[in-house]
Amino acid sequence: MEARLLSTVLSLLAVLLAGWALEDLDPRKIEGFWREVGVASDKDLALRTPRRAEGVFLTVNGSSLTVKVVFNNSKSCETETTVGWRSGAAENFAFPGHREIHVLDTDYQHYAILRMSLLWRGKDFHVLKYFTRSLEGEDEQGFRKFRELTADTGLYLVAQHGGCGRLERRLGRGLI
Repeated sequence: MEARLLSTVLSLLAVLLAGWALEDLDPRKIEGFWREVGVASDKDLALRTPRRAEGVFLTVNGSSLTVKVVFNNSKSCETETTVGWRSGAAENFAFPGHREIHVLDTDYQHYAILRMSLLWRGKDFHVLKYFTRSLEGEDEQGFRKFRELTADTGLYLVAQHGGCGRLERRLGRGLI
């Protein structure tokens, strides 16, 4: 009975999240630097990882999306680049390793709310992430939307950042 209830709740959550989906995402407008500000998940794995994403730099080329991520790994900055492709709707991108990014909401200039999905140890894993363009603070309107979306999610984290986000901004612009 608990399994059926959980399945029903997860199905309802998927329908509600689909309602937040962007219908006319302009991938070119999401290009550039984004700083991770918040993370929400119903599993604490997202909060226990030693590698914390601090910033991403997105580049669109046709139907492909290049994501350059800078991680803070125990006070050391590491970068990772991966290329994905548009998968179905304009707001969905698939990546190697059974990973997906779904853009739930963005105003392109100040904030973006994404649902990251991956298959890990045979189970689907979802994380909602909140990004801003700014290296300082968070966008009030976007943060309010993120909190509304994540009110019933469970675990929640406002990301703490060091200097790796600044490094990513320079890397993305080709300054280093």
